[in-house]
Amino acid sequence: MTEAANRKPVAGQAGEADPVLSPDDFAPATDVRHGDKISRESLSSWKDAWIRLKQNKVAMTALGVMLFLGVMAIIGPHLSGYDYYTNDLKNTNQPPSAEHWFGTDDFGRDMFTRTWMGARISLQVGIYAALIDLCIGVVYGGIMGYFGGRIDNVMNKIAEVLYSIPYLLVVIILIVVFEPSMFTIVLALGLTGWVNMAWIVRGQIMQLKEQEFVLASRSLGAGHFRILFKHLIPNSLGPIIVTLTLTVPTAIFSEAFLSFLGLGIQSPAASWGSMIDQALDAWRIYPWRLVFPAFFISLTMLAFNLFGDGLRDALDPKMKK
Repeated sequence: MTEAANRKPVAGQAGEADPVLSPDDFAPATDVRHGDKISRESLSSWKDAWIRLKQNKVAMTALGVMLFLGVMAIIGPHLSGYDYYTNDLKNTNQPPSAEHWFGTDDFGRDMFTRTWMGARISLQVGIYAALIDLCIGVVYGGIMGYFGGRIDNVMNKIAEVLYSIPYLLVVIILIVVFEPSMFTIVLALGLTGWVNMAWIVRGQIMQLKEQEFVLASRSLGAGHFRILFKHLIPNSLGPIIVTLTLTVPTAIFSEAFLSFLGLGIQSPAASWGSMIDQALDAWRIYPWRLVFPAFFISLTMLAFNLFGDGLRDALDPKMKK
């Protein structure tokens, strides 16, 4: 037999039969049917932020304290059975007891009721001031950041002038026009407090307006204000909410400071600042009159600041693991 006859046929050569293939030859080497399966559930940005916020024990504890203070500000003045303004000169400067849980002041008024009335006033001032900052600062800062150019320069100079005016001077001027009250404090804080919010929103809008989705909206014929209020501001809600959370304790401290100086809430209305002022002279003899309002104002500011820090970390995409 010759050498050519001993050669084995090679598949694919002309004139030679192709090998017979079985169905098993077409089976995939690996099972790729689940290759594109997502390893975890798809989450929205807000749900993801909430999950990461819940993992922050300090922030969640601060949130619990804030909820407790809010509930007690509503129901606290009705628990002891006393009001915050009736004088009882037979029971002045009584220490904490089963009858008066936080003791009484120098007019015999129940300190427990007055403390939670002070919480109600302080939280109202903080929330009202934050809402004013939100309404004015977001709109003002959004217009500055979106239009830019000469509009931004003029509006920014106006904001700088307002920011340079001390709010204490504004309060004194308003007290000359109006009487000292919660309305006066909120108005004074609202006239100048929105500037920080406006500058934060301005910076966010200046970054976002260069993104592709803004160009797509313009290409589809969307107007300036639709782009600003429908697309840009909603995408800036993270820094806005964090700033709003940190604005509340600042306003609460400002109210307490002004009431301590006698420029805020006036007696017989209860305010943490005015209660501290009235207790300062005799705090060595009757320390409970100073301890309770000072403790709760410190606790409130600490809780809001810790929660604001945790919320900032939860909403920051750079903090994602």
